[in-house]
Amino acid sequence: MAKDPAAPGRLKQIRMLVQITKQGDPKAMPIVYASALGTLVVFVVLGLFFGWTWYVTGVFAAVLVGMFLFGRRSQRAQYSMMDGQPGASLAVMKNMRGNWYVDEKPAAFNRDQDVVFRVVGYPGIVLVSEGPGTRVQKMLVAEKKRVQRVAIDVPVYDIQCGNGEGQVPLAKLQRHLMKLPRNLKKPVVSEVNNRMRALTPAMPIPKGPMPRSQQRPR
Repeated sequence: MAKDPAAPGRLKQIRMLVQITKQGDPKAMPIVYASALGTLVVFVVLGLFFGWTWYVTGVFAAVLVGMFLFGRRSQRAQYSMMDGQPGASLAVMKNMRGNWYVDEKPAAFNRDQDVVFRVVGYPGIVLVSEGPGTRVQKMLVAEKKRVQRVAIDVPVYDIQCGNGEGQVPLAKLQRHLMKLPRNLKKPVVSEVNNRMRALTPAMPIPKGPMPRSQQRPR
């Protein structure tokens, strides 16, 4: 397959990720550099007593420590920058590994731009909302009833993504989803997803608040 000339190179992607990490967490890169350097110093000292092979091992260990910390801090910085933005939960779910089917179109939304997204996986059907709990609860209940009419025998979970009481923070959403019980087999997951796709798609999210005089679309 020919390489897309418009796609950024590996080094450019890393530089972009470093810039994003610095914006979201100014302390991240100094911690990464200090940890990698500290690891290298430890192995150099060991090499003075046990031989030069420790120097080589130290270089690899320092790189691994730096990459591990950079990955963790950069992910945390990205979550921090996305938190509170419309569609943040969708972006997190789209990056999940495994047999997950994420519907990019909102399953439900209201005039306050609260949304409910739907994802199908081994646990069953999961509804993930964005918005204050007092507003999204009714949306979740209504969408859950609508989904259960199509998939009667499939477990349906509802999750409120946010920083309010009883909600799952954005940074913990992916982990929360992965901890749900594995109720379905792989072929069944695909079948359930096909059934969900047959539902009437929701309308696109409005770019601004709807006028109060305009009725909510059904």
